Amino acid sequence: MSNALLYVITVLIWGSTWFAIEFQLGTVAPEVSIVYRYVGATSLLFTWAGIRGLKLRFAFRDHLWFMLLGVLLFGLNYVLAYRAQIHITSGLSAIAFSTMVWMNILNARLFFGIRVEGRVLLGALLGIAGILTLFLPQISELALTDSLLFGSLLAIMGALVASFGNMASQAAQHRKLPVIQSNAWGMFYGMLFSASIAAAQQQTFNFEWSVSYVSSLAYLSLFGSVFAFGAYLTLLGRIGAHRAGYAMVLFPVVALILSTLFEGLRLDATLLIGTLLVLTGNVLVLKKDLTGWPLARVVPGTSSPDSVNDGRVQARAHTGR
Repeated sequence: MSNALLYVITVLIWGSTWFAIEFQLGTVAPEVSIVYRYVGATSLLFTWAGIRGLKLRFAFRDHLWFMLLGVLLFGLNYVLAYRAQIHITSGLSAIAFSTMVWMNILNARLFFGIRVEGRVLLGALLGIAGILTLFLPQISELALTDSLLFGSLLAIMGALVASFGNMASQAAQHRKLPVIQSNAWGMFYGMLFSASIAAAQQQTFNFEWSVSYVSSLAYLSLFGSVFAFGAYLTLLGRIGAHRAGYAMVLFPVVALILSTLFEGLRLDATLLIGTLLVLTGNVLVLKKDLTGWPLARVVPGTSSPDSVNDGRVQARAHTGR
């Protein structure tokens, strides 16, 4: 797939998962719901890998990377995100999670020495300004109660953990660990991590058989975990964490579009201006990839761009040129 298609898949699916998570909160503890989510996701991924004859046996040091991915990207990140949405709305949670844009930029500089360009910072600034414009009316009506403050802190901590997970994933791909198997094993270890938290808290592993819970669980397992993570982590390995992570800014925009179509949200000037700011910032951040380089093309039988484009992307990622 091209980078553009991977980007669209990531944004559309993850933009809708904020709404789906709402149906997971209530009867079943969040950590238990996460376990169920990854039971389905890992089953699908391991089955798919087996059908395709992909390698599933790895060295112990590779499993250490999978464990790190599991704890950061598929475990603690989601525990914090689910817990946050008990205290705050999905919109506020999306705003807090969009801070991962900045975290990815700073962490990519810290861990990989990637130079931060002024254009990237300007694009991120416009994106954050757009998010604030979109949600400012909602924020202005809320007081920072203890519950709201606690939920916001949980969401920001989740974004920070996810950013560290992005760095671990990018490092794992530099070690030539395949995306599909990394996701499968990472989700497996994330499932074990979430199960251990649930067990430590003596939570009941009950199940809700309502249509809303089962259907949202199936959507989160198949699309939110398998398809979106595969697309996003592949994109992360190609164009770097700070650019791939900017997809986080568009998630609330997708949520607004869904709300307009299905919940009767009224289109107004604030909504249109905020959306325009986000999209403009997005173009600025990705401008070099969309115009300066051809979008990555995949050679059949591989998971990396063609040799010419791959060389240019890797040079930029490691040296900042």
